[in-house]
Amino acid sequence: MVLCNMKLLLLPRTVHYSTVSGSRRGLATLVQSHCATCYHSKTTLSTVSYNHYILRSITLRSSEPLLASKRTISPEDDEASNSPVKVMKKAKRSRVVSSSSSSEDEQDNKTSLKGYESSSKKTPSPKRVKEEPSSNGKAVKKEPKSKATPKKETDSAKNKKVSPKTKSKSPVSVKKEESPSPSKEESPPKKGDPSKPAANASNGGSTGAARSFFFSIKKQPNEGADSATDGEAPTGDGSKYDPSKKNYHPLKDAFWKKGDRVPYLALARTFQMIEETSGRLRMIEILANYFRSVILLSPKDLLASVYLCLNQLAPAYEGVELGIAEFSLMKAIAQSTGRSLAQIKADAQTTGDLGLVAEQSKSSQHLMFRPAPLTVEVVFGKLREIASMTGSTSMAKKMDKIQSMFVACRHSESRYVIRSLAGKLRIGIAEQSLLQALAQACALTPPHKDPPVVNVLAGESETRVKARIEEVALALKTVYCQFPNYNRIVPVLLQHGIKKLSEHCPMEPGTPLKPMLAHPTKGVQEVLQRFDGIDFTCEWKYDGERAQIHLLSDGSVQIFSRNQENNTTKYPDIIARLEFTRTEPVRSAILDCEAVAWDVDKQQILPFQVLSTRKRKDANEADIKVQVCVFMFDLLYLNGEPLVERPFVERRDLLYKHFREIEGQWKYATRLDTSDLDELQHFLDEAVRGNCEGLMVKTLAREATYEIAKRSRNWLKLKKDYLSGVGDSLDLVVIGGYRGRGKRTGTYGGFLLACYDDENEEYQTICKIGTGFSDDDLQRHTEFFRSHIIPQAKPYYRHEANVVPDDWFEAVQVWEVLCADLSLSPVHRAGIGIIDPEKGISLRFPRFIRVREDKGATDATNARQVSEMYLNQDQIKNQTGGGARDAEEDFY
Repeated sequence: MVLCNMKLLLLPRTVHYSTVSGSRRGLATLVQSHCATCYHSKTTLSTVSYNHYILRSITLRSSEPLLASKRTISPEDDEASNSPVKVMKKAKRSRVVSSSSSSEDEQDNKTSLKGYESSSKKTPSPKRVKEEPSSNGKAVKKEPKSKATPKKETDSAKNKKVSPKTKSKSPVSVKKEESPSPSKEESPPKKGDPSKPAANASNGGSTGAARSFFFSIKKQPNEGADSATDGEAPTGDGSKYDPSKKNYHPLKDAFWKKGDRVPYLALARTFQMIEETSGRLRMIEILANYFRSVILLSPKDLLASVYLCLNQLAPAYEGVELGIAEFSLMKAIAQSTGRSLAQIKADAQTTGDLGLVAEQSKSSQHLMFRPAPLTVEVVFGKLREIASMTGSTSMAKKMDKIQSMFVACRHSESRYVIRSLAGKLRIGIAEQSLLQALAQACALTPPHKDPPVVNVLAGESETRVKARIEEVALALKTVYCQFPNYNRIVPVLLQHGIKKLSEHCPMEPGTPLKPMLAHPTKGVQEVLQRFDGIDFTCEWKYDGERAQIHLLSDGSVQIFSRNQENNTTKYPDIIARLEFTRTEPVRSAILDCEAVAWDVDKQQILPFQVLSTRKRKDANEADIKVQVCVFMFDLLYLNGEPLVERPFVERRDLLYKHFREIEGQWKYATRLDTSDLDELQHFLDEAVRGNCEGLMVKTLAREATYEIAKRSRNWLKLKKDYLSGVGDSLDLVVIGGYRGRGKRTGTYGGFLLACYDDENEEYQTICKIGTGFSDDDLQRHTEFFRSHIIPQAKPYYRHEANVVPDDWFEAVQVWEVLCADLSLSPVHRAGIGIIDPEKGISLRFPRFIRVREDKGATDATNARQVSEMYLNQDQIKNQTGGGARDAEEDFY
């Protein structure tokens, strides 16, 4: 929809200037011609969603100032402008060039253009022709009594100094005379008040009024593309919203009203503050401040805010993905801003962040129509719609949605909208921090209080405040680990509060639990020392894939991986066989198992690499070549009752009672209950001969509950490769690559690895690695990481200058690595401050084992684990004269 010569013109929804033809193309040409008389720049049309129409707004990109004769000029601009005669000559030359290059279709519009050109030709100076509405509603031109003189210019200048009070007393004079400079009769529209030009346009006002509407839109100093003239209020528009403010008040410091939907700009500003902050506790505080404002003012938007902070659209196990390629986002930015695709690509290559490119591109854009400001609800809803679109025309529909959101963006909104679409928010907030921030917000501002309380802990001591926050955080994290579904958790928090959370969000089949993890150990003697006087059992540790099998009460079956990925369609054979293993009384259950590749002929376990060749999704049982055998080792839920609080010996007895073995399909984990050193060593040797990784050692009755999402010392792992040395392998993130030389030329010859510090949410370098690779491995890794190169290290990559790689990578892949031992290092930063205040920990003689596709970057070995592995080495124990610290790990 465009406004031209005071006529409201509607273009069809799918029409762009480059594709229209006939009369439609003539209409678009008319608009372009009209604007060409006033701008020395390329004019493009972009799509803007507005109510039930697509607004064809004119995107103006120009390094030259707008002509004084065709826009509303500020006093400062008027003083610096060229003489009126020169300005008009330039306008005439522009008009001649435009008309000479117009197409045949443009000739059809001569009648429409004639009236405009004739009026503009008769204007001898920047002072505009007087126009008054006639009886039929059309504008009637009145010639000025005399030509513009210096004296009149002086009078006009005087009018600029009239106070606002005088302006309000003379509303009638607006209809009689228009001046190119602000006067008491006509002043530039105030920020956030486009009502004047909108009213003039809709009421069929004069041509001069129409021009005032077209060309009064200009950038304010130091405001980028999102100036207040685009429909924002001069104050309280959100551009200065600061949730990092000291002594933040969730009501007074918010810029939206109670009951209103949360502006997306509030969330974007929160992201911006977090991105500019390095400390984890400070980041949590900033996010908690934003959540407190949402709880008090717009509680309905809390759920959408949580998902947008995590860059998710639904629980992880639902697998909802946007499916937007980076190239498509580049096209959307180019089409919406009038820039070329080549420019967008070049900028993206330089900055390494398409979000920043979008923000910079938006800053050079002027729009006649400012769409309604984005809200958190609208952005989240449109992202959900984009993710749900399928079919042959889905990509075009997605692009329309993306463009409509992008054009409506203000300030930093475009940066985070594009990042959300790309799946990389890049603010350093992991789920653990979000849960902590949400807990802090609920502790200070309980969402279920009526009437609402801004700070229920005001006046309490700092110790009391911290204790209460940790109490709420523990309750929230515990419930989330058993029931990781914000769709249920957030509404219960708002309605009933933290105390009722476990009651309303119980564990249930269909919602995956975060699995219990084992603590590494490096010898049989250490196991016996740890479990001295405690009954325990040993089970073979299978080299497969964790499978959490859910049997729902309606008879359906779902299978989840260790990181809650839904693998149901990957294992149709397991689902088909479940009916044969369960007994009649089983109506619902959650089994903790390991799916292992199985040689049907030899009846033996196959290596993990064989299992990884199976199709990952939508497998057809008839086409499956790699068979699996499921080894059951725990029962977490049975017939409507959670079992995680019961000791392991009871859970195991229920497993044996309600599920039976089927050779080659379902088996119990091979076990041995013993406390004899020789028997334990013999059992470990048997596990290794049976193609297993080693043993899992578990307490039976004492301290034997299932500790969800926690690496507990009540479960120990004893792996065959770790009986000497450091006692475990490490799962490390690849963050950089070194170009190969000699026979490795053309590939990466080495890589920079890092552990993950979950307390500070950063990746700390731990070693360079160049061994353990075959030529095929290097080629495969090189091809993979070439698509993940970034121009510089992320702010959360902690490293020293002398380990800088040739190319930095996104933290997207985890490798399992073995090493001879660990040592303190002045070069690497892993665990710095835990063992030594100035030195980190590095690996000696690291060797690549395999890619851990079942782990995300934040699931890598963390800094505290690295420190414990360092302290557990015999040489370190001998030096310190004591054992390693027995620090229990918190969630995640």
